[in-house]
Amino acid sequence: MEKVVVNRERCKGCGLCLHACAFSLLQFSAKANAKGYYPPKMTDESRCTSCAACARICPDTALSVYRPQ
Repeated sequence: MEKVVVNRERCKGCGLCLHACAFSLLQFSAKANAKGYYPPKMTDESRCTSCAACARICPDTALSVYRPQ
């Protein structure tokens, strides 16, 4: 299971989540969504701590964060 799941169609590409990640693990995707925005994608999931800072700052609730069990 992925730690960070992005609802690509809900995202408006504001980039707040990219700046919220303490480890800079998110970057804009090269593929646009249906509205023409570029949602974030995870670059190195093994370094993600599931802190959810990205999800908390997202104004569109486009990110869900899960902690592996």
